[in-house]
Amino acid sequence: MQLNEPLTGLIRKGPPRPQDAIAPIPAAATPFLMTSEDDIGDMLTFLSESGDAISMYATGSREVVLGRILSVDPQLPHFVMELNEGAALQPGKVTFVACVRAAKLQFRLTNTEWSSVPGKPQHIPMIFPENCEVLNRRSSERMEAPLGASFTASFVMNGTSPFELQVFDLSLSGVSMRCAKRDAKGLFKGRKVRDVVLDLGSETVEVAELEIRHTRSIRSFLLGEQLHLGCMFVNLAPEEESKIKTILDQMR
Repeated sequence: MQLNEPLTGLIRKGPPRPQDAIAPIPAAATPFLMTSEDDIGDMLTFLSESGDAISMYATGSREVVLGRILSVDPQLPHFVMELNEGAALQPGKVTFVACVRAAKLQFRLTNTEWSSVPGKPQHIPMIFPENCEVLNRRSSERMEAPLGASFTASFVMNGTSPFELQVFDLSLSGVSMRCAKRDAKGLFKGRKVRDVVLDLGSETVEVAELEIRHTRSIRSFLLGEQLHLGCMFVNLAPEEESKIKTILDQMR
């Protein structure tokens, strides 16, 4: 799945909350530069459709201004930023930070005066940045389950509720899964799931503990409303890790 691959059925979020703030990319990090106007436009469009939080930092300030992208012009390299109620941008250079899937995105824009749309003080028109820094936040490469393969994750919660979820992708550090939203009772961010059995075709991997790190609703044309679960291995025995390495080598 590509960083800027469009998704259908996104549920646009409300105004960002203080806990949604995202810190800038550390100076010691080594992100790559996204320079294609089309790629940048796709990325901004994705953020607009999802309503994901945008954190904004004026030069020399650690105070965050929160907002989201209201719209992206389909023809011109323009977009409109919607600031949270009561928020304002200081004149000068501003660093914008957001997260898309497993990557942190960052770009900078400068204006001597951030003028708003007439009658809408929280709506600020802006021009696409020349480039965008992209920092992959995953600690290891994640690969999608091959087409036609039946990769599943099975576990029991509360001693009585059995689950069998489809494995969507896999890495040495974690796994992502999908299920019908109606079948996702109890599967929320921060939940730890124990004694998970991964059926990965030629290998069966036993995971002592998984932590659900993020959840996202998606709509499938064939399957309807689905929940995507991104999970991290908390306790993975060396022999089980070796099995996953073998599977990843086969998938490559």
